[in-house]
Amino acid sequence: MRNHTSQTSFILLGLTDDPQLQILIFIFLLITYMLSVTGNLSIIILTLVYSHLKTAMYFFLQNFSLLEISFTSACIPRFLYSISTGDRTVTYNACVCQLFFTYAFGVTEFFLLAAMSFDRYVAICKPLHYMTIMNYRVCKRLIFCCWVTTLLIILPPLSLGLDLEFCASNAIHHFVCDANPMLKISCSDTWFIEQMVIVCSVMVFIVTLVCVVLSYMYIIRTILRLSSAQQRTRAFSTCSSHIIVVSITYGSCIFVYIKPSAKDEMAINKGVTILTTSISPMLNPFIYSLRNKQVKQAFNDLVKRFILLSRN
Repeated sequence: MRNHTSQTSFILLGLTDDPQLQILIFIFLLITYMLSVTGNLSIIILTLVYSHLKTAMYFFLQNFSLLEISFTSACIPRFLYSISTGDRTVTYNACVCQLFFTYAFGVTEFFLLAAMSFDRYVAICKPLHYMTIMNYRVCKRLIFCCWVTTLLIILPPLSLGLDLEFCASNAIHHFVCDANPMLKISCSDTWFIEQMVIVCSVMVFIVTLVCVVLSYMYIIRTILRLSSAQQRTRAFSTCSSHIIVVSITYGSCIFVYIKPSAKDEMAINKGVTILTTSISPMLNPFIYSLRNKQVKQAFNDLVKRFILLSRN
């Protein structure tokens, strides 16, 4: 493939060959995608419009929502097109682009969740210094570090993967271009790349999880020291949305590191991918909005504005 990558194409086998099941999958993914984009876009608009949502917490939430839209848009629309047209062919260049963007957005989400846990740590453990520590410059630097770290991690294995040769099958046993099924159909020696992918994945998972766990260890210790039950409840409620999102994100990824049989491995990977690219981005805006009074109030005010404008 070194000399003719532009002429090479792959076939994405998808989730199923059953036409009726494909219709159900198409409807389900279309609805979840629309809800995901609408919900996350609403959070972005709210955090941009309302001044009381311009703290560090909502700045991170704004960036997280943007990542969710980008992540799901890198995977789901192409699959919906494939189901609706029956065209499962994808060019080599398009496959590499999808692989790069899905990993870039996905890995950055893990680092952003770690940054958000640090924000919650400062808010609860050092409330008097919160505005000083988590100022706009610090928040921008944390976002920048998330992106730079992600690129430093994903670019080495991706650049090595560009030299792979595919001389036998071009059928990818997935509905997106993913590293694992692509390495399986390569006739090159992929041992080193596979080990690099595993090391990078585990490193991202462990490092960000340790940051989250350490932050919440200090948070829990601080909450338990509060004098009244009302203070403890209020402090915990500021972290509850983030805890739920972290649980969904890390919980789904645990299945990837469980070593199933070869027969079930692809089925589990597809299920995890559906969860992370479709269901999770749809749920996250509802989790943050339903458990946050300020976001709910801002959303109600925005709806009232639209109603008044439509009447006029």
